[in-house]
Amino acid sequence: MEVKTKIALVTGASRGLGRDMAINLAKKGIDVMLTYNSNEKAAAEVVQEINLLGQKAKALQLDTSNVKNFDTFITTLKAYLKSEYEVVTFDFLINNAGTGVYGSVTDTSEDAFDAMMNIHFKGVYFLTQKLLPILNNGGRIINISSGLTRVSFPNVSAYASMKGAIETYTKCLAKELGPRKITANIVAPGAIATDFGGGSNKSDEGKRNAIASITALGRVGEPEDIGGVVAFICSPEAGWMNGQRIELSGGMML
Repeated sequence: MEVKTKIALVTGASRGLGRDMAINLAKKGIDVMLTYNSNEKAAAEVVQEINLLGQKAKALQLDTSNVKNFDTFITTLKAYLKSEYEVVTFDFLINNAGTGVYGSVTDTSEDAFDAMMNIHFKGVYFLTQKLLPILNNGGRIINISSGLTRVSFPNVSAYASMKGAIETYTKCLAKELGPRKITANIVAPGAIATDFGGGSNKSDEGKRNAIASITALGRVGEPEDIGGVVAFICSPEAGWMNGQRIELSGGMML
């Protein structure tokens, strides 16, 4: 009997953590649909890399903070699935897209707060809601959170609060989707050397040394530390993992 190819959707996968997730999913034999907000060139490069691994990939533009555009996006997504696979369903949803806006509790503006809410909570909530009808039974949802829901630092209150909301939401998803055998889990990266939030985890040596000093494994995380775990959660071996928060921080502030 022919085994059906599994298909994943990874939001915000043109670079950073999302890129590594997409590539690791492809290494597991999973086809990937990936979204990008503005960097079409980088998204095309990810598609090419996945193709070289022998898997199909498609880059689709999506601003995950703009709920009003979701219906149009899903129409485009379904058209691609129908033309490429003769189905309009997929298997794995990885809600990764995000931005970092930092500011103290006293200085955070309403606009900055709303921006964090729209991309990290409201966008995830309603994109997932609209995709559930075309997510296969037995599928997986992985929501990306942050180590900042367990430990706190100054100037991250809005961002961390939205990620805390996502963690609660994910547990609710796991409960509600149980009858469909769809699991929902959280991956919570620690400090990772990417361009996220201005890229200081990659470029600021003082900050990098400080992070290393409070991390059991003695270094800053790299994107390559995250994608393989996301791919594992999409494997048959992880089917009994549900409603869990998996922190990937190298043992930060234990």
